[in-house]
Amino acid sequence: MAEQQIATRKLANGLTVLVEPMSAVQSAAFTMMVPAGSSEDAVGKNGTASILSEMICRGAGDRDTRTLSSALDNLGVQRSESAGIVHMSFSGATIADKLSDVLEIYGDIILRPTLSEAEFEPARMSVAQTLTAMEDEPRQKMLVELRRRCFDAPFGLPTDGTLEDLGNIAHADIRGHFAQCFRPDAILGIAGNVNPNKVMDTVERIFGQWESQAVPEVNRVPCTRQSEHIKHDSTQTHIGIAYDSVPYSSDEYYNAWAAVSLLSGGMSSRLFTEVREKRGLCYAISASMNTMKEDGRVLCYAGTTNERAQETLDVTLAELRRLSEGIDASELDRCRARAKSSLIMQQESTIGRAGSMARDYYHLGRVQTLSEVSDRVDGLTVDSVLEHVRNHPAKDFTVVTLGPEELDLTNTK
Repeated sequence: MAEQQIATRKLANGLTVLVEPMSAVQSAAFTMMVPAGSSEDAVGKNGTASILSEMICRGAGDRDTRTLSSALDNLGVQRSESAGIVHMSFSGATIADKLSDVLEIYGDIILRPTLSEAEFEPARMSVAQTLTAMEDEPRQKMLVELRRRCFDAPFGLPTDGTLEDLGNIAHADIRGHFAQCFRPDAILGIAGNVNPNKVMDTVERIFGQWESQAVPEVNRVPCTRQSEHIKHDSTQTHIGIAYDSVPYSSDEYYNAWAAVSLLSGGMSSRLFTEVREKRGLCYAISASMNTMKEDGRVLCYAGTTNERAQETLDVTLAELRRLSEGIDASELDRCRARAKSSLIMQQESTIGRAGSMARDYYHLGRVQTLSEVSDRVDGLTVDSVLEHVRNHPAKDFTVVTLGPEELDLTNTK
């Protein structure tokens, strides 16, 4: 891969701007990460950030909801807004020569949203509908409870909030969350067919007057790591398993990623082959890396019938542990091939690249080029992955099950 040129500028108010020119495309995209995620929700008001993300594009500057939506539609913007754990993210992609106009509008959205009281209840109801729908999705409900038990609060709390807390949130809480959390210690990633200097000047003009303010302290409460069964009358049992790994910032991250990819990286991966295909124990099984800035976990899921739930749990745990016994070179070759395919697609996607740059900077304090990532993937060896697995073994599992009957968890430690 040709070496990329990534321009970086930190404005006087603290906003970090990252720009990568991509001359082979006609589009441009941005991702803005503002430190206003669910981890900033007040105690007893989990869901505040989620409501704010629903409200924030319902009028900004001198535009009402309809005028704002029309302005973005007229520019052909493919966009999304979402509240994550640490950040509220805004993303958009458009034709490259329209990017400045789009950023002007997002200057109003991020700095001058209307947040009218009339829009509060519709936004809260929208979040409530999402949470109510989740009650009918046992897999999602189980994974929410698994995260709550394996990540410290407030980082393990559900980003959409809870139905119990939603009724405690008032319009004033939304305005307070915005006033406290929308600070310029944010990250803006831009990728596409753009001139970095011109884009930097545009960003400086639009966001340069964003006023800095104190960063609030987060009250971190250690997670319980306690396994639990959630009673649910169903013909299916949902199983969630979590164990410690390394964060994205670790030098060991790529070895950790490869280990999880061996377990759950396609239809030839170990969990799919051994648990689903050979034994027919479950209809769905997966594992994935989940990383905060300082903590990493592997989260696994299996969905099965009640009759085969105990065997599914036992065989899955055995496969997680068995990885330390040996890795075939062909397995690692397949991991590399999947990673290279993903890198090529990212190279062709401006919105994917803008997002990955912003996330890199948050976790690493710098941006990895695609060539650097490619070299790290190429540098993986059977020995390096095995050494990682043996130094960070799958053990001390946190297990959450959802179904009619409790499972025997004596094999989880």
